[in-house]
Amino acid sequence: MASKDQTNGGGDVEMKDATPTKTEDATQKLDVVDVESQIADLVKAVQANEPRHVSRVVRKFFTSTRKHLNGNALKSAVELHLRKEKDLADQLQTYIAKLPSSMEVSENKEKEKENDKEAPSSTDTNIPEVGVYLSLVVTVALVDNKLYAEAAACSSGLVKRILDLNRRTANPLAARAFFYYSRSFELCDRLAEIRQTLLNAHRISSLRHDDETHATILNLLLRNYLHYNLVDQADKLQAKTNLDDSTSANQLARFRYYQGRIKAIQLDYTGAHSDLEEALRKAPQNTARGFHLTVQKFACIVQLLMGELPDRSMFRQKGLKTALKPYLQLTQAVRVGDLDGFHTVVKTFESIFREDKTLTLIQRLRHNVIKTGLRKISISYSRIPLGDICKKLHLDNAEDVEFIVAKAIRDGVIDATIDHEGGFIQSKENVDVYSTQEPLEFYHARINFCLKMHNEAVKAMRYPPEAPKPSIFDKKPEDDDDTSPAPLKSAKKDPKDPKSSEPQQQPPKKPNKEDHK
Repeated sequence: MASKDQTNGGGDVEMKDATPTKTEDATQKLDVVDVESQIADLVKAVQANEPRHVSRVVRKFFTSTRKHLNGNALKSAVELHLRKEKDLADQLQTYIAKLPSSMEVSENKEKEKENDKEAPSSTDTNIPEVGVYLSLVVTVALVDNKLYAEAAACSSGLVKRILDLNRRTANPLAARAFFYYSRSFELCDRLAEIRQTLLNAHRISSLRHDDETHATILNLLLRNYLHYNLVDQADKLQAKTNLDDSTSANQLARFRYYQGRIKAIQLDYTGAHSDLEEALRKAPQNTARGFHLTVQKFACIVQLLMGELPDRSMFRQKGLKTALKPYLQLTQAVRVGDLDGFHTVVKTFESIFREDKTLTLIQRLRHNVIKTGLRKISISYSRIPLGDICKKLHLDNAEDVEFIVAKAIRDGVIDATIDHEGGFIQSKENVDVYSTQEPLEFYHARINFCLKMHNEAVKAMRYPPEAPKPSIFDKKPEDDDDTSPAPLKSAKKDPKDPKSSEPQQQPPKKPNKEDHK
């Protein structure tokens, strides 16, 4: 329906009817049903004192309900369940008013879900977890709609409420609340303001033995420090903290990723590569493409700094091929030992490397490019002047070539000698690799990796609880009722069976007095 309204200029303006359409009504009803059912499940979990069921409710919201959430559903849920907490309800209503009222959903899906679900009866509960859950849902909706300032304000009140609430059933909600608390402030570029709050929350979660919240806040603190390049503080924090095996795989993957970044900056490339590889294994394999992409970028640079070349299959992964194209060109320049090509790649994609925060590590690759070029020259030429090396490597200063070659010989990159008077280097004969310790070191590293994978797989397995073994002293009720011995059954003789013709052994008779005489 449309009506025409005449303006002062004489033009006709088309006005849409204010009445909501069937799709909007069905969407609103659908969202109310989802939120109401999850709150009912939350109340049951809290009354049964089951934190695992609370985690199930939170997981269900983030996997299904979050996609089609709107302001009308949240408004009705707050009015129904926060009648006794008027201050919190009024605060949430101010944020909900800024959310879009409805979203477009196909009518077929709406009808199917409406037929499958029935809205539960509204209950006016006085459970604090319901208020925390609704505050978390509103915060997530504000972040999804890019209302970052409002999300930061709403999450601040939510965090204060959680710190005052010491309940075991609120732990799964607290972990998600702190994550979106940090995320909203990061999107507002105010991440430094919440550092002290996160440190206090980290201490409180440790005292309460809340492992999930403790691991989440630890990763948030490491992200906070690395965001402002406070590597020393981040290193001290991760060195004094260790996550248990019971920690969720997602939080453990994030922790290993931050450890890898810290070790890479501190020149511990072997440890950084091990942590980054573990982060890739712990991360979800079918989702979290952004996390996979970020870890792959740092893993590629760390491998190049170690003197190794990444596998080409890394750059051919589905969904990551385009984003990893600058790193593929960088790897090709390092593999060839082309210093000019390396500088060209860095200059072309400098903005991308700076945004990925890998530019500092990439600048260290210049020495690796020179080492690769020297290794190729020493293999190709048994004797070559230092001036020709300067031309082939495209170095700026010819006087530095001698020092660069001397350092490469000391590090074991090339096996050669420098003739200072003649101004050339003399390469030695190639030694058989299998007569050195290099194959042993490679096999040792691979065996350690396989043993570590095996131990982690064994720890991750879940075994059924052992059933108690039956005791010989335990009597069955049938034995108590029937005390008489069972009669002996006579076996039928089979003429074909030779054993059946043998006489059966009779039970011994009781001795009589006459036998003794």
